Amino acid sequence: MSKRDYYEVLGVSRSAETADLKKAYRKLAMKHHPDRNPGDAESEAKFKEASEAYEVLADPQKRQAYDQFGHDGVKGAGQGGPGFGGFGDIFGDVFSDIFGGGGGRSARGSDLRYDLPLDLEEAFSGIETSIDIPTWDECETCDGSGAKKGTSPKSCPTCHGQGQVRMQQGFFSIQQTCPSCRGQGEVIADPCDTCNGKGRTQGSKTLSVKIPAGVDSGDRIRLSGEGESGERGAPPGDLYVQVAIRPHDFFERDGGNLHCQVPISFVSAALGGDIEVPTLGGRATVKIPEGTQSGKRFRLRGKGMPSVRGGATGDLLCTVSVETPIKLNAKQKELLAEFGESLGEKHSPQEQGWLDKAKRFFEERL
Repeated sequence: MSKRDYYEVLGVSRSAETADLKKAYRKLAMKHHPDRNPGDAESEAKFKEASEAYEVLADPQKRQAYDQFGHDGVKGAGQGGPGFGGFGDIFGDVFSDIFGGGGGRSARGSDLRYDLPLDLEEAFSGIETSIDIPTWDECETCDGSGAKKGTSPKSCPTCHGQGQVRMQQGFFSIQQTCPSCRGQGEVIADPCDTCNGKGRTQGSKTLSVKIPAGVDSGDRIRLSGEGESGERGAPPGDLYVQVAIRPHDFFERDGGNLHCQVPISFVSAALGGDIEVPTLGGRATVKIPEGTQSGKRFRLRGKGMPSVRGGATGDLLCTVSVETPIKLNAKQKELLAEFGESLGEKHSPQEQGWLDKAKRFFEERL
């Protein structure tokens, strides 16, 4: 099967300059790269075809041979044959622009963080919500090149498109970012009026975010490719939505478990009975045994938070607090006094034990 013309593959004229070749290849590589099209054989083939074409046409000697003799003049290009650098040379050039490799080239956009506050109920059930975020988008006027419409960036005359220059200091040769193009490898003589040569414009977008049930403060949801757009056609970064759970009026969270305080009356604590408590999944009943003391903790298994990673659901731990009656009338006080006189030591074992210890404490010091 005969190969297509390299200029046709890249969609450029035979007189295209290096910057035009790079721009054309960048777009094709961004579109057909295997990482962006996993399992797509057609895209992979187009990616390899464009890479081979760029490898030849971006090299002045190879391009001259191709223009004079066609494909026969550059046999072995793209395959690492004698006299050719193979695809590795391309990765040091255009791919550093696209995927952020190499020093001083146009890198992928920055990752962004968005803080999303949630109620505990929302974290319990999971929600799908919309968020508005500021963005840097590729300039539509110049297609991200930064150059005024009808023009294109030129190869930097200082570094010859490499983005870096070598400085000789005695016996040492030091490579550093090109001061003329600041590592871009290109200079813009006539910048775009819309983006002032940046290749990007500021805007905003609305995204839908699905929050799974069980998330906790500090958990992050990654939205791939929704971060800041890269400069001059480089890929965007990612957006990380970080969850922050608001304090709750009733529950305190400890990992997958929930804690709550449940006040009960003196009578309920003494006689026992059933009390109803709220949970994030509905109502539940706690059986209070006779003689329950303040501070007693009851565990309701499976009534806590679900696990965001598919583990076991947490528990709800209810700590009872026995309330002392207040604002008693004369009759109530009289009844309580009679009740107190009727009690023996066996009815208040903790109190009696404490009094015995206190008595021994004072006797030892007299």
